[in-house]
Amino acid sequence: MKGYYEPLTRLLSEAGWRFLRPGKGSPEIWRNADGSETVTVPYNCKSRYTANSVLKSAGLSHRF
Repeated sequence: MKGYYEPLTRLLSEAGWRFLRPGKGSPEIWRNADGSETVTVPYNCKSRYTANSVLKSAGLSHRF
């Protein structure tokens, strides 16, 4: 299984979220368009539950 990182970041980008900076270790920090919220996206996201949790934190519907 390839993981959920690429489809997850694609969905975030399409919803207006942008990469802010790398975190310490594997996560990345993403910020929404108005800059009021951030989410942490693990680079090695292999769990659909983790991917859905990131989408929920971003205010998007569950996709996986």
